[in-house]
Amino acid sequence: MTTNREEHPFAAYVRILARGRTISRALTQQEAYDAMRMILAGEVEDIQLGAFLMLMRYKEETAEEVAGFVQACRDALEVPEGIKVDLDWSSYAGKRRQLPWFILAALLLAQSGVKIFMHGTEGHTPGRMYTRETLEFMGLPVATTLTEAGQHIARSNFGYVPLEGLLPVLRRIIDLRPVLGLRSPVHTIARMINPLNASAMIQGVFHPGYTDTHQGAAKLIGLQHMSVFKGEGGEIERRPNKPLVVKSLHDGVMSEHEWPPLLPESRQPHDDEMDTARLGAVWRDELEDDYAVAAVTGTVALALATMGRTSDPADAQAQATAMWLARNRGQLGAAA
Repeated sequence: MTTNREEHPFAAYVRILARGRTISRALTQQEAYDAMRMILAGEVEDIQLGAFLMLMRYKEETAEEVAGFVQACRDALEVPEGIKVDLDWSSYAGKRRQLPWFILAALLLAQSGVKIFMHGTEGHTPGRMYTRETLEFMGLPVATTLTEAGQHIARSNFGYVPLEGLLPVLRRIIDLRPVLGLRSPVHTIARMINPLNASAMIQGVFHPGYTDTHQGAAKLIGLQHMSVFKGEGGEIERRPNKPLVVKSLHDGVMSEHEWPPLLPESRQPHDDEMDTARLGAVWRDELEDDYAVAAVTGTVALALATMGRTSDPADAQAQATAMWLARNRGQLGAAA
C-alpha cells in the first residue's frame, strides 16, 4: 500500500541545488536566508541537512548565498545591548605551520585601545592549534556568552566566545566534518556573523578564491569597513615574507591593493615545535624572532587599514611598529 506524503518544506531548497547541471542554480539571497532560518530553528531533517551542505560544498557558495545565510544567523542571535566593538575578528581555521601570532596582534590592538570581539571554533581538524586552547594557556579568559564577552571587553578591550556560545547549531554542523569528509559552508558563514555589529571586520582565508565571496557578501550585508586576504593557515595573520593582495570594502566601495612583503621573500617557514610559550616570550622581549614580530605588526597594520585609520600600507606598518615598540611588555592583553 502506497502512502502519499506531503513534501517537506526544506525539500525545495535541496531541489534547487540538485536538479542537474543545466537546471540547478544558486539560491537567491532570500532563499538562502529562509533555508538557514529553518536549519537554525531545527526544522530540517538530518538527511536533508547533509545533502544540502554537500551540494553547497560541491558548487561553492555565492556572495548572495553567504549574505542570506549570515543575515539569518544574525537575526537568530540574542545580542545584549550596550556592548561597543570596533573590530570583529573570526578564528575558525587553526594553525599548524606557525604559532598563532595573530593573537598577539589582536592583544596589541586591544592594549592600544581598539575594542575587539573574537569568535571561533576548534577541534574540527586534527593536528591544529586553536585559539581557545591558546588563550587558556596564556591565562586569558574565554567567555561562554556574549554578555560575559562584553564584560571582558569593558575590562581589557578584548573578548572571545567559541561558536557554541553564539549559535550551537552551527557548531554541530562544523562537527560533522569527520562524518561528511569535507568542510561545510558554515566555515564561511560563521566568520561573517559579526554578532556585536562592529563597524569593521577583518577576514583571513586559506583559499584565495573565497576573497571575492567574502568581499561581495560584506557589501550585500551592508558592512561599513571590511578586508579579506589569504592568511597564514587560513587565519587572520599576515605572511610577512610574501606579497599580499588585500580586497577591501569601505563605505560601499570595493577595492583591491597589493601590499609588499615585510621580509625577504622565501619559502614559508615551518615551526616544528609549535611551543605556545614562545608567544609570551616574544611579547616580553625574552626571545628574538624577526618572523614573529613581522607577522604581528603586519597583521596589526592590516587591521588599522581595515578600520579606515590609513589607506597607505607603509603608514599602516609604521603605526603598527610604533604600537609594538610602545607595548606594555609586562601585561599581556590588558588595556593600556
